[in-house]
Parts: sequence; C-alpha cells; structure tokens
Amino acid sequence: MEKSSKKSIISYFLVSPYLLHLILFISFPVIFSVVLTFHKWNILSEMQYVGFDNYIRLFQDRLFWKALVNTLTFLIIHIPLQLIIALLLAYFLDQKILFKGFFRATFFLPVVISGVVVTMVWQQLYMVDSGLINKLLVSIGLGKVEWLTNKNIAMISIAIMATWKNVGLYVILFLVGLQSVPRRYYEAADVEGANQWQKFRYITLPAINPTIFMVIILSTIGGFNLFIEPYIMTGGGPLNSTLSAMLYIYKQAFEYYHMGYSATLGILFAFIIMMVVAVQKYTIEKDE
Repeated sequence: MEKSSKKSIISYFLVSPYLLHLILFISFPVIFSVVLTFHKWNILSEMQYVGFDNYIRLFQDRLFWKALVNTLTFLIIHIPLQLIIALLLAYFLDQKILFKGFFRATFFLPVVISGVVVTMVWQQLYMVDSGLINKLLVSIGLGKVEWLTNKNIAMISIAIMATWKNVGLYVILFLVGLQSVPRRYYEAADVEGANQWQKFRYITLPAINPTIFMVIILSTIGGFNLFIEPYIMTGGGPLNSTLSAMLYIYKQAFEYYHMGYSATLGILFAFIIMMVVAVQKYTIEKDE
C-alpha cells in the first residue's frame, strides 16, 4: 500500500509541470476569454457587464465578415498552390538527383527564417518602382504590376509569398510519405508496363493520402492565422482587401482597446476553424 501511494505521489509530481501549464496557459485564458465576451473592457477601466451586446454587434459588423471572406479567399488560393508545389518538389527530390541534400535544405530554409524578415524582404520585392520583380518584368518588355496596391491582386501576392515561406515544411512531410511507399508496388507496375503518370495516379497518390490530409489540415489552420503578412505589407489595405480575420481581431484589441468584442470575435473565429477542419476531415475520409 505504501509503495502504491509513493508511486502515486511521484506520478503527480512528474505530471505537475504539464498540469500547471494546462491551467495557466490554456484553461484560464479560454475561460477568461469566454467571460470577457459578456463584458466591455478597455484594459484601463473596470469591466462592465453588457450581456449579449458583443454577440449582437458581431453579427452586424460587416467589416468582420469582409475580413473573414478575405481569409477564405486567401485559403482558396494558398492551399491548392501550396499542395501542388510541395508535392511536385517532393516528388522531384525523391528521385535520384545530384545534390539532393542541398536542395532539401534550400527548400526548408525559409521555414526557419523569421516571418517578419521574410515579409519585409517580399515587401521590397513587390515595390512598384524599385521592386526586383517589376524590374524583371520591365526588362522582358512587360508592364509594372501593382502587387500590393491593387485590391484585386494584393491578396494573391500575399498568398504567393506565404506559399514560398511555408512550402518547405510540406515538402519534408511529402518526402516522408513518398519514401514510405513500398517499392515493390512500383516494380510490379513496371512489370505490367505502367507509365510514370499511371504509377503516380494509382500508386503514389493513394499511398500518400494520409499525408495529403495532414498537409491540407495544417495549411488550413495556418492560413486562418494569417496575420504577419497583411499587417506588415499592407496594413489590411488597399480598401480592406487584405484585412484578415486575425488582423481585424488584433486591431479591435490593441488599437481600439475593445477587449470584450475582440474576445467575442476570437471565440467565433475558433469555432469557424474547428467547423472547417471537421468538414475537411469528413470529406477526405469519405473520399478515401
């Protein structure tokens, strides 16, 4: 009995750092955020109970819904682009080529670089008059493009930059998936006379379905958290065309000090993310 009690005490002691982290940094912030949604608070003064006013305001806030549509537009561009590029690069790196290790490190390098640094570099590349991209376009006889100042192009520009920044991570994930496909399947396909496309379509893609699912989920969650890129590059402009939901929530909290309303937006946004991921999971598993 004493040994069992001693083991129990040791077990609680070993898990106590995680429990402390769970309480202080996860449970408390979530509970506090839910409570905050029923209050008006600007940090400096005392909280005022307002009932469901924040929720009523949310459904009447056209700018938030525009920010949500902007975020979904970004996802529609970013996820397929990232999925296709990452898979193609991984397929290329899975072949017998020279300097394979160098290429893998090169593609992964942007992932470990600060997002702020990458965003500032791409901001300079996108400059209308002095940007390198427009200089290259002019040099081959094409016109300049207003990458960040044209409301119809700005979000596409941000999606391209975000893809370049994150694609290396998904290249590694796809490489792991590709290398886990048994080689005997390809050998059997060679005997049957299958070409490269048939092997890719009927062997590779079905075998890496779990990896594709993982990449889509991670890309979706990461895309919903779009913040640094529009914050630094455009500030949400032009005409709020790149205002993401996360940037709008940030502005409500730390520019306008509407902490209660910001918490309400955050709770709804988290619910939307969970619903989108759940639908993706159901759809992909149903297709499988």
